[in-house]
Amino acid sequence: MGVSIEPWSEGDLPLLERLLGDPAMMVHLGGPETAEKIAERHARYLTGADREPQFRIVDDGEPVGWVGYWERTWRDREAYETGWSVLPAHQGRGIAGRATAQALEHARAAGRRRFVHAFPSVENPASNAICAKLGFTLLEACEFEFPPGSTLLCNDWQLDLLAPVDGGA
Repeated sequence: MGVSIEPWSEGDLPLLERLLGDPAMMVHLGGPETAEKIAERHARYLTGADREPQFRIVDDGEPVGWVGYWERTWRDREAYETGWSVLPAHQGRGIAGRATAQALEHARAAGRRRFVHAFPSVENPASNAICAKLGFTLLEACEFEFPPGSTLLCNDWQLDLLAPVDGGA
């Protein structure tokens, strides 16, 4: 069966709670989100499917994480931003990279933006390695506000969706 991505659905709230409510999972993202914020995010994931698709990551039939992309303006240019998260018991096996590659193919097919950015913390070697493996270019370290009111030092990775794909993940 392997790793696949499926559109986010109503039943995915418990998965999101496990991903975003766990302090260990959110160590590089300013700490866990409140139950209220997670519910708000879940509602956004359900309603934004056309312009900002979010996906459940499935490994051999089991939901193990989330990946998605959304439209944003960055450095005065319209682009996508992407992010991902995989439950601790499933990390270290390449799941996040394979799922993110699938989400990037979805973004490429959508054809609305040329560039996609990822902003992993400079202190998150695993997510930075995924960006490098998938062919992103490291542009710079930058301060990034997330969650609102909190500043993180992140790497700005950029991928040109029009560039040839080399098979990365």
